[in-house]
Amino acid sequence: MKLILKALREGLGRLVIFVDWIFSPPRIERNDEDQAKIDQQTKDIKLYQFYACPFCTKTRRTIKRLNLKIETRNAQGGEYREELILKGGQVKVPCLKVVYAGEVNWLYNSNDIIDFLNERFS
Repeated sequence: MKLILKALREGLGRLVIFVDWIFSPPRIERNDEDQAKIDQQTKDIKLYQFYACPFCTKTRRTIKRLNLKIETRNAQGGEYREELILKGGQVKVPCLKVVYAGEVNWLYNSNDIIDFLNERFS
């Protein structure tokens, strides 16, 4: 039963990604100078995610729409999963790691992440 649920979840996640690809949001256009400023501000922001997670897809759509260069990190295994556990406190995705003025903040919940990105970069 557990295997069936995992396969169903993975299949639905892939379907969400396909639909996202078809209906990809248009990107905000900025002049080169403004885009360079935004790119500098996002260099210390990382998104921990699972590729087929619908909430992660929702978050990535906002990142794409806002034309942000935010590194995505696969937290399904390996070093990024360990970092989420040790430093973020839990394996819950999406998770946005924001380093600002030497302080690290971990934002969980796709709606909170999207609100933060919209407020800061719209």
